[in-house]
Amino acid sequence: MSENVVHLHKPTDPPTDDTAPTVLTVVPDAPPARPVPLWVRSGHVVKSAVTHESTRTTVRAAARHGLYTFNGGRIVARRAWDGRTGSRYERMIRAAEAAGNLEAAEEWEERLQRFRAARHHRRMDLLHSPVDAAKGVAVGAGMSVGALVALGVVMAISTGHVGDVITPLSATIDFIALLIRIVQIVWGPALTIGPFLALLALWSVGRKQQAAPAWALPANVRSSEGEPITPSIVVKALRDLGISPLKTAIKEMGDAGASMLGPIRIAGCGVEVDVTLPSGVATDEVQKRRRKLAENLTRHEHEVFITIPEAARTVRLWIADSGALDEPIGPSPLVTDETMTANYKTGKAPWGQDLRGDAAELSVYQRHLLVTGLSNQGKTAALRALALWLALDRTVQFWIADLKGIGDWAMFDGIAQILIEGPSDDHVIRATEMVEDAVEEMNRRIEERRQDSTVVFEPLIVVVDEAQLAFMCPVVGEDKRPYGGAKATSRYFMAVRKLHNQGRAVDVLMWQGTQDPTDQNLPKLVREGAHTRASLVVGTESQSRMALGDKAVNGGAAPHLLRQGLDKGTLVVASDGITIPAGQASITVRTHFIDDEPAAEIAERAKMLRDGATTLRVVDQGEERDALADVAAVIGEAARLRTNEVLKRLHALAPKVYGDQWTNDRLKSLLEEHGEEPKKSHGVMVVHRDHVLRALANRDADGSASASQ
Repeated sequence: MSENVVHLHKPTDPPTDDTAPTVLTVVPDAPPARPVPLWVRSGHVVKSAVTHESTRTTVRAAARHGLYTFNGGRIVARRAWDGRTGSRYERMIRAAEAAGNLEAAEEWEERLQRFRAARHHRRMDLLHSPVDAAKGVAVGAGMSVGALVALGVVMAISTGHVGDVITPLSATIDFIALLIRIVQIVWGPALTIGPFLALLALWSVGRKQQAAPAWALPANVRSSEGEPITPSIVVKALRDLGISPLKTAIKEMGDAGASMLGPIRIAGCGVEVDVTLPSGVATDEVQKRRRKLAENLTRHEHEVFITIPEAARTVRLWIADSGALDEPIGPSPLVTDETMTANYKTGKAPWGQDLRGDAAELSVYQRHLLVTGLSNQGKTAALRALALWLALDRTVQFWIADLKGIGDWAMFDGIAQILIEGPSDDHVIRATEMVEDAVEEMNRRIEERRQDSTVVFEPLIVVVDEAQLAFMCPVVGEDKRPYGGAKATSRYFMAVRKLHNQGRAVDVLMWQGTQDPTDQNLPKLVREGAHTRASLVVGTESQSRMALGDKAVNGGAAPHLLRQGLDKGTLVVASDGITIPAGQASITVRTHFIDDEPAAEIAERAKMLRDGATTLRVVDQGEERDALADVAAVIGEAARLRTNEVLKRLHALAPKVYGDQWTNDRLKSLLEEHGEEPKKSHGVMVVHRDHVLRALANRDADGSASASQ
């Protein structure tokens, strides 16, 4: 290893002057000229000693036992003061007044008056006690001497010795002398040992009360994670939050703050308690200190939830059993109960469990839905679980655009009338046109409702998963209108807004799933148009407000405090379609996870209930298509279909092939070319399924079908 050596020499060579200054140069690869200073090495030793584990243990032990003794003295002094004065009663009176319980305050006032009267009586008795005590001592001494002399006379008569008259008296005097001697011997050591015994007693009191900081307590005491929640633990946790008015109020309460707490109730995998805060303490001050409160309760932050019930100045704490939220919940009833069916109007989807362990069921009747959250946290699974349940109602129609396009919704082939799968701009364009078609269907239903108010429509659920791609799409159409964006010119944005405005009245509903909400990928008017808003974990509080609204977040909803990757499938839901405890604006739901294989099995059950359905799977465009076969495909199992509906479905199937150039005349020409043509039914032009199938059967063997480029 290279070393440095220090040489001293003159600045010139040869030297010209004996008084030339000495120059210091460093020459490498030589041993050091002098050792490292001792103070440097000793400093290293001191640092090592301070950071050594045994040193830290010793310091903690010394601090712990010293504080046990000091705080034990405080506890004993406080108890003595409470016993000799009326301070205990005064604290109880203030606590009752703070809680607004005037009857209890009056009762404690009466007790205080009785205590003061009894204390006055005892003090008056003390004024006469010295005289009474002296008289008692004199009388007692005289009677004792007389009794001893009488006993001696009896002994003298019995023995015949006159000296026995004073024997009992002499024996008593000797016994008293012995006692005095014992006291003289013990008194000195007692004076020496007494203070140590007193300190030991104070130490014992402090140790029993664990009257020392958490850092100084033994490891087995500090590691109290998972201990049962008791009133004293809750009050202590609140007292140590760092809110001065709260700490002062708890100290002044005669019951040490117990009157603040409601009953501690078992609630699922945890407990629940309402805390009435004293005057001058706001509920949001406690909400802002959720992490500190959780740590004071020996819990992790995600295991404590703070909500605001209806009662004024009250916070509701839900405290999970330690580690309970990391345990998975059971499988979905959709998986375990093969006989389950759904009812769009009166039923509720079995979505998961709330924090109390009760079933969380959601009604989707005439409610637009928005599910948001960070990527890979269970958004698609939560949205798909609702759709799988609703698919068991054979009257419900589905139009689905999966803009992720990796097969998450593939099991709806045969259930959905339209299924778009893919992340490209072309897929976004098709999804936008699908939503616009839903707007047209909504308008048609509204017009039909105006003509016949008793008409009932089959529910149509329009699902767009990964909707942020639609809002962020940069493509501009031929009409110069952008597909994406959040302005009035945006085709997707305006179509969704129209569905939100009037769709629920005729059961055309919009369900959207989107990632990482911002004003750019989830405009305000769209997110506020959803009746049911649910959020998985998000990055910031502002995103929580975007996902759920200000009211829910102000009421305690905090999806931004969920743990990314660890709380997958945990949703914070704001909706009137789910049972939410009174006074709360949201509820936390741990959703059932339905994997792809059981999801496919549920979808098969739905297909059996529906007797099959034809799904228009939107495929890549630009290829040559068999128009007559596509007409047969879009008609599906229906006996006949209006020509306008056939054109709409063709356009959804392949917009670039069956675009604006495909009209009623083009469709009529196609069918006439094969010996069939649309017929009128009740004054409306329709295409019969049997006619199209007959045309397909009669086509030339060389496949001379009319094809469209």
